[in-house]
Parts: sequence; structure tokens; C-alpha cells
Amino acid sequence: MDFSSLETWGYLAVAFFSFGGSFFIVAAAGVFSYMGHMDLATAMIVAVVANFMGDNFLFYLGRYQKKEVMPYFKKHKRKLALATLIMRKYGVLAIFIQKFIYGVKTLVPISMALAKYDFKKFVFFNFFASIIFVLTIGLSAYYASESIIAFFKIIQARPWLAPLAMVAVLGTIWYVLTHMTRKK
Repeated sequence: MDFSSLETWGYLAVAFFSFGGSFFIVAAAGVFSYMGHMDLATAMIVAVVANFMGDNFLFYLGRYQKKEVMPYFKKHKRKLALATLIMRKYGVLAIFIQKFIYGVKTLVPISMALAKYDFKKFVFFNFFASIIFVLTIGLSAYYASESIIAFFKIIQARPWLAPLAMVAVLGTIWYVLTHMTRKK
């Protein structure tokens, strides 16, 4: 087995970052699958399993390790409250919705655990939410690979665009999350 190839480390990266719920690694797996560097089905299965385990782990931490976890969320009380509101307003749909909201997806499983949501129900719905999340992001990237590759060729030709694009994306995420968590 060649331990210096993308094929080997790519699946490990997909597993590691999908555990944390990364959009980007799932999208990258779709693009690399399109380019022939990874197997699409294998990459998607690895991402689903890791994403599923990651959210179950967060739920476990919220339920059984509350004292150890809560100090990390002192600065994020508003986001935790927003996650709790999403959970109360949308119920089971919150499990599906949270997968796609960057910055909140870590908090919803924890807030569901703190709200004494049934663990078996969470695991059941989280399984299907993980499948939908990974397939939506991964297959979208796979089918949009030509456009994504063309975009990166433009960035490669004009490297000064990369920091501008990153600042624009991060600024937008920051603005939206800040706006959503303000008192009204």
C-alpha cells in the first residue's frame, strides 16, 4: 500500500474532517472523484459514516459530559440559544437543517442533548440526515466539478484573488451568524 498517495490519505482526510461536519472535504471528495483520484461511492460512504459518528459524539458530550463541555461555550451562549430555538421550532427537521448551517451544526446536537431529546430518536434521524447532507454536497460538487476546476485555474493564474474570495466568504458567514444571534 502506497502511503504517499491522495487515494490513501484522501479517504482518511474525508473521514477525519467529515467527523467534524466539514462541507469542504465532502465537496473536495466529489471533485477528486470526478478527476479519477478517488472512488465516489467509497468517499461518500466514508463521509456519511464519519459525519454520523461525529454528531452522535457531540450529542453524547452534551448529554453525559455537560460539565466538561459547557466552559467551551461560554462565549457562544447566543449561538447555543439559537441552536436551541432551531431545535424547538423545527423539531426533527433541526437535525437535517443543522447539517447545512455553518457555525451552528456543532451546537444543535449538544443543545438537543441538553434539552433531554431522546438519544435513540436522534441517532435514527441523524443517520438519514448524514446521508442527505453528504450526498447533497458531494454529488453537487461532483456534477459541478468542471466549473470548480475552471475556478481554481483562474485562481492559479491570479493568486491575489484567493485571499479576496476567502475574506468575502468568511465575512459573509460572520455577518450572517452575527446578525442571526443578535437580540431583537
